[in-house]
Amino acid sequence: MKALLSVSDKTGLVELARALHGAGFDLVSTGGTAGALAGAGLPVQEVSALTGSPEILDGRVKTLHPKVHGGILARRDLDSHAAQLDEHGIDTIDLVAVNLYPFVETVLRHDATLEDALENIDIGGPTLLRAAAKNFPHVIVAVDPADYGWLAERLSGREPVTPDERRALAQKAFQHVALYDTAVAHYLRSDSDDMPEAVTLGYERAASVRYGENPHQQGAIYADPLATGGIVRAEHLLGPELSYNNILDGEAAWRVVSDFREPAAVVVKHNNPCGLAIDDDQPAAYRKAYEGDSMSAYGGIVAFNRTLTAATARAMRGVLYHVVIAPGFEPDALEVLKRRKQARVLRVAPASGPAEKLDVRRVSGGALLQAADDVSIDPSAWVTKSKREPTEQELRDLAFAWRAAAHVKSNSIVLAKDRALVGMGAGQPNRVTSVHLALRVAGEKARGSVLASDAFFPFADGVELAAEGGITAVAQPGGSLRDDDVIEAVDRLGLAMVFTGTRHFRH
Repeated sequence: MKALLSVSDKTGLVELARALHGAGFDLVSTGGTAGALAGAGLPVQEVSALTGSPEILDGRVKTLHPKVHGGILARRDLDSHAAQLDEHGIDTIDLVAVNLYPFVETVLRHDATLEDALENIDIGGPTLLRAAAKNFPHVIVAVDPADYGWLAERLSGREPVTPDERRALAQKAFQHVALYDTAVAHYLRSDSDDMPEAVTLGYERAASVRYGENPHQQGAIYADPLATGGIVRAEHLLGPELSYNNILDGEAAWRVVSDFREPAAVVVKHNNPCGLAIDDDQPAAYRKAYEGDSMSAYGGIVAFNRTLTAATARAMRGVLYHVVIAPGFEPDALEVLKRRKQARVLRVAPASGPAEKLDVRRVSGGALLQAADDVSIDPSAWVTKSKREPTEQELRDLAFAWRAAAHVKSNSIVLAKDRALVGMGAGQPNRVTSVHLALRVAGEKARGSVLASDAFFPFADGVELAAEGGITAVAQPGGSLRDDDVIEAVDRLGLAMVFTGTRHFRH
């Protein structure tokens, strides 16, 4: 029996090779792997000696040879294959242990060049894995060092690897190659903003969770190998393990505060910001965010886009939060947060990577892809449609409210005052109901506030209801067939209104 070993990650290599040698396998290897085995005192044959052909082109061509792939791909149950192996002097290869060049690790380096990336695209390794996995009834394929231990134990005891186990190893090998190829494809299209003709998504499991959104659903957390930062790679500093819903709501909270350049605090409940504020004084920003909807804040997620201070941590006392998120934490803040036995405390870095440019949603039979929503704001490009110009204070609050509305489920209505969310209506089938909900949450705080709507008002009834509640100015995209009716109502009510020209649906 022969085993072909060719690995970039040499974790567990020598232990596996010793077990294989003891089980009667002849060891065949390449380059650095062969050197590591020889250095451990194991007899090993170089692939070039097996094939009679030297490695060429700086190692780009070494295993691509009939004496390698014939030995792997031959079916042991076909006499015709056995005859051809004899005719060409080819021995069977019964186990292939391969892992691939570190492409992802290479391109994630800040100083990596295109040449570095291309030199770390493995060709021979995936070909070996695919060949061995294709012929798994006859060949054992190992791509994951985590499998070396049980394989070594099984083979050392001369116990068979079962057909189901072989199949599982083959599936893992094909999945590994698919993930690798996906990473290469994403890297090569990373500068393109066009929708691709074909797209594959590649993720590897980062953590398990007890269940999904509901206890009867299985769930797990997966990471994009080419991405850095983000909620999936958060540093879990304190608290119990994360749940599926913690990740969902944590992502919503992190995206909200990440969209603000100013110091911001947000409270999220069920994927919607129920409180949001910006203020140079972080404890003040938190208090204003909490007061936006103090009832809904209980049991929610709180996030910040600046290092969390001890003063802010103390300001949060008395309110149950399941997750606390920030890009950093003062040591004294962590001491305060340690007393929260139910709170998960996460340090999160900004996310980056090729896939961050795409928003992907599963639909039956396929998926919808779109460019990620750009919530950049230029109030100077807004057009005032009312007779009255918004005041400087109203314009500041409108800019804040407009950015906030993009993170609220459609139909979204946001009321804001002093750059803090005071009321919000989300996810309603008509815009008037969202206005009603926002006013009900805000109560008396609605008086003197401004309103942002993620899409146009189809009728004047929405702004009329908002005016009754005390709002003074409106930001909306415009574009309704009845824009003139809405403008007439705004002027009649003495409001100011701007058209932003951009819609921000978030279904």
